[in-house]
Amino acid sequence: MITFLSSASSIHWIDYLIVIASLLMAIGVGVYFSNHQKDSDTYFTATGKLPDWAIGMSIFATLISSVTFLAYPGAAYSGNWILLVQGLMVPIVLLALIGIIVPLFRKVIRLSTYEYFERRFGAFARFYSSVAFILTHFTKMGSVFFLVSMALASFMNLDIYWVVGVLGVTIILLTFMGGMEAIIWMDVIQGGLLIGGGLITICMLLFAIGTPYSPGDILSTAWNATTTVGPYEVSKIGIGPFEWDFVETTFWVMVFNGIFYALQKYGTDQTIVQRYLTAKDDKSAKKAAFIGVLLSVPVWTIFMLVGSLLFAYYQLSPDAAIEGMKPDAVFPHFISTQLPLGVRGLIIAAIAAAAISSLDSDLNCLSAITVEDYVLRFKPNITDKTRLYIGRLVVVIAGLGAIGIALLYINSSGGAVLETIFAFYAIFSAGIVGIFVLGLFSRRANKPGLYVGLAVCILFTAYAMLTSPQKMPDGSKQALLDLGEWNFTHSKYMLGVYSHIIVLVVGYLASFLFKRPLADEELTIYGWKKSKE
Repeated sequence: MITFLSSASSIHWIDYLIVIASLLMAIGVGVYFSNHQKDSDTYFTATGKLPDWAIGMSIFATLISSVTFLAYPGAAYSGNWILLVQGLMVPIVLLALIGIIVPLFRKVIRLSTYEYFERRFGAFARFYSSVAFILTHFTKMGSVFFLVSMALASFMNLDIYWVVGVLGVTIILLTFMGGMEAIIWMDVIQGGLLIGGGLITICMLLFAIGTPYSPGDILSTAWNATTTVGPYEVSKIGIGPFEWDFVETTFWVMVFNGIFYALQKYGTDQTIVQRYLTAKDDKSAKKAAFIGVLLSVPVWTIFMLVGSLLFAYYQLSPDAAIEGMKPDAVFPHFISTQLPLGVRGLIIAAIAAAAISSLDSDLNCLSAITVEDYVLRFKPNITDKTRLYIGRLVVVIAGLGAIGIALLYINSSGGAVLETIFAFYAIFSAGIVGIFVLGLFSRRANKPGLYVGLAVCILFTAYAMLTSPQKMPDGSKQALLDLGEWNFTHSKYMLGVYSHIIVLVVGYLASFLFKRPLADEELTIYGWKKSKE
């Protein structure tokens, strides 16, 4: 039986009480809002009842999750801040496109992006993209479950399997009973805990009790430290290397990856776009989107700083217990061994809250996608009561499935979890941004042309995955299909970028090979623009 136990003294009962209270609060919020869930529209979108600032906090809490709380410090501890570049691209893309994307979802696309893909390109486009969404989010949910359960097991001296079970049941109950309304209000609370937890941790690292080092010593050690990215030596508090190199994880690789990540997250990801529909009008939805991203970037930066300060702290105060420890486990070790009574409980509660705020959104959105893209697709005349029943049933099934994936993570070995998550995002994104851009911005693009683009994308993705070096259990790297100099050698962060570009370019050009009428203007941005005139 695998456990992640701290070598420190046992956690105090007060810390246990704080964590238990936070879990009971989540269930209580679900119970409180359960009486409001009388129809499927309320369950999935809260029917425009919520203020924009609360929706914005919910977007922020959904974007952050325990991946930020645990894996970002791990990435900065072992490397540098290069992964922050992806997040920095989000506000840039959002500023350029949010004025278009939000009203399009509220007036043209509606609840499911993938239902829109069918209206624009046929049934296969809908199922292809919705399956990609489901695979991506099951991967993410399993990763989040694993990370937070590993941390909680370490902090509280509990078996990790018990932690996965208790946390999973809490999230399922909150989502099952309270719907989107409970999720958003719980996210507001959890978002506050997350910000507070990050700031408290920075203070604890800078003003560490029992060490002779000043905050200046800690900061200067972190600032002057260097690390290597492939053949390049870079600063640990930096976003390099800046070389034009797509093989290593460079600044430019993360810029391109971040642009498409932002387009996918704010243009096609159900966990975010569903929030647009909860706002009372377009103006409120846009404001909520800006609040979400403008909170996210500083918090991503805070947790990168935590990782750099952790590195400096253990350089100045060596600890034999972290020798050979995975980077993702160093921050949990610091919390369990160095934080005082009460503060430790608050940080642990914040980590649990971060996981809940991400996973409850995933469950609700997976439920919405299943009902909209599969159930109603084949049974359009079912009653709203049946829709609500099926939606809640899917929450339970998807929650249990995510727990199962977390158990697979626990029993596997490999590299840093954050890189695994981003690699799966890139792979399972499957060119969805290409479909989205073609559908909205080109009347010429047609169904057979898009399908050619998707076929080329699938073949390319299979080639890249099979010929890329994969990490083996013994630590070595080996391609499943070795083609020598024809192997795919670029960074896996570029794989998602290439897949979107292939669908966009090949799908558009191939559309000229098929004589089809131009798409209905109402299904493109041009129809929406005309309606505003």
